[in-house]
Amino acid sequence: MKIKGIHHIAIICSDYARSKTFYTETLGLSVIDEHYRAARDSYKLDLRAPDGVQVELFSFPDAPLRPSYPEARGLRHLAFAVEQIGDAIASLQARGVRVEPLRVDEYTGRRFCFFSDPDGLPIELYESPSGSDQDASAL
Repeated sequence: MKIKGIHHIAIICSDYARSKTFYTETLGLSVIDEHYRAARDSYKLDLRAPDGVQVELFSFPDAPLRPSYPEARGLRHLAFAVEQIGDAIASLQARGVRVEPLRVDEYTGRRFCFFSDPDGLPIELYESPSGSDQDASAL
């Protein structure tokens, strides 16, 4: 088997409209497709990041909570590469998003920070001069 890359990341949200606004307007992901599945009382929104990686946003009634803090087993966070982290942080803060203090990756020297989506999913911004480095932090 030879993996070519990441195709998509799937996220289940508690409030579809709020999360759709966050991922499209706050983070700027573009909508590929959107479907309401009546049999599941569920939305599925396909989004695209500028590098082509897709994010699938799902809503399911009464989905259980998943612990994020303190660190829990499983997927730790979603990380997006940005060219100018200061500009990205300012954009988030202008939209009322609380951003954790800026940190420096001890191995690469690159700057990064964390914030959360509307359901508390940890999201990282990782500064990358090209905006799409593959060496993003695996913290």
